Order: sequence, then C-alpha cells, then structure tokens
Amino acid sequence: MEYERLKYDCLLFDLDDTLYPYSSGLATACGNNIKDYMVEKLGIDKSKITELGNLLYKNYGTTMAGLRAIGYDFDYDEYHSYVHGRLPYENLKPDPVLKSLLLSLPIRKVIFTNADKVHALKVLAKLGLEDCFEGIICFETLNPTHKTTISDDEDDIEFVGSAISSATNTITPKIFDIVSHFAQPNPTSMLPKTPIVCKPSEISIERALKIANIDPQRTLFFEDSVRNIQAGKRVGLHTVLVGTSQRVKGADYALESIHNLREAVPELWEAEIKSEIGYGKVARETPVTA
Repeated sequence: MEYERLKYDCLLFDLDDTLYPYSSGLATACGNNIKDYMVEKLGIDKSKITELGNLLYKNYGTTMAGLRAIGYDFDYDEYHSYVHGRLPYENLKPDPVLKSLLLSLPIRKVIFTNADKVHALKVLAKLGLEDCFEGIICFETLNPTHKTTISDDEDDIEFVGSAISSATNTITPKIFDIVSHFAQPNPTSMLPKTPIVCKPSEISIERALKIANIDPQRTLFFEDSVRNIQAGKRVGLHTVLVGTSQRVKGADYALESIHNLREAVPELWEAEIKSEIGYGKVARETPVTA
C-alpha cells in the first residue's frame, strides 16, 4: 500500500487564553499585576499606567518588552514572579476533553508562549496537560542567559533555556517618554528597540521554529492573538485563531474554543489515502517517539 504524506507534522500551541478560556480571569489578573509592578517596583506615576501600558503592549508585543525598550532595567525572574505569582491558578481545572483530543493526534505538539517556564509548567499541570506536549518554547528559550545568537546545536528536548540572570534592579538615567512621543501631532522619531525577543516579532517566531526544528509549511499554529496569528502567517505557518468563530485576515481557521478542534479541522483525524485496495488510514513518515 502506498501512503500519502500528512499535511501537518507539528501543532504549535500558544498557552494563555488558547488552551483555556479568557473567562478564567488569569488575563485580567495578570494585567492588574503588571500595573501594580509598574507603580510599586518601577515608580511610574499611577495616572500614566493605563495609557503607558497600552502603548507598550501595542508597540512591543508585551509590556515587559516595552518597559525594557524605554529604559527600565529590572530582574526578569522578579518580574515574572510578581506578575504571575499572584494569579488565580485555582480557576484552572483539569481538562480531560482537551487531553483526549490532543492525545488522539499522533503529531508533534509544542507549546510556544511569551511567558516564563514556571508559569507555563504550572498552567499545564493545572489543566492536566503536562504529558501532551513534546516541549515548551518560553521566555527563557528565546532570551537565554549570555546568549545573543541561536546555537546550531540546540538539543534541549524541553526547548527551555537556562534561568535569566539577575539584572541590576535600577532605572537607567534616561527614560524614553513613549506617551509624549505619541502625543505629538506627527511623531517621526523611531521608537527604541527592546532587548527582549517575544511574539509577535517575526524574529521570535523564526527563532522558535529553528530551535524546535519545525517546518512552518507543515505546522498548524494555534493562537488567541490576531497579531500573533498574522505574524505567524507571514513566516509561513498555517494558522488557527482561537476564541472566536470569526476568521480574520491571516487565519486559516477560527475556533470559538480549543474544544472545537475536531469539528473545525477534521482533516487532522479524517485524512485518508487511496490505495490499490481502497482507502486506509494515513501513516506517518516517521514513528512517534515518547
């Protein structure tokens, strides 16, 4: 019997608000914790927090990346501990339905999140999905200690880099005023670059694909963020927007919930091939390994 090659050989999943619903409250709590950190740890005027946070998130992908770009220096581990350490993880419950869906697919499955390793592992454990993924690409993976380039011999099966080293918990003398920048009628000067690599930067996605040895043309990318979906599309990924049934530009599929995966992308289960004696299940080119 001749076997047809599967269309996808990897499923790349965002974590937060993708594998669990936004209604869990974690995103709202995280946003509040970030604002508190900006006031309590960085001494930013409380009246500017909302506008500044929105501008940083819009222009840099994450507020954290934006804060570093405009001149604030802080310990990355401390930031993540503060922002994620007080999240209502108890709102996340084991999800046996999703676990069954994931385990029924004999395809590589990898997590790709802007969050830190501790948070990612805690969320997966709360959802009961820790055994469903081959690896985790997280903040530490894309921002490893003392490394500015990607190694060609990356072989960490979890794709998790070493812990971020402690940075001096100080504020640099000159802080770029991004609020004033955008208040100008026609802002022309370039915004400063961030030292942090994160989605939706195409560089971050390309780096993640290289680290995990993923072929974008044969990968389905699941995300709740439209801009991350569109960035993924630009680097060649097939894309699934999670959290709405309305497709947007850049999304090949749209799911109201990750639980709708089988209905929305049936070819993941129903792929069949024609042979001399009829139809049969598609076989993988290489066996799935533990």
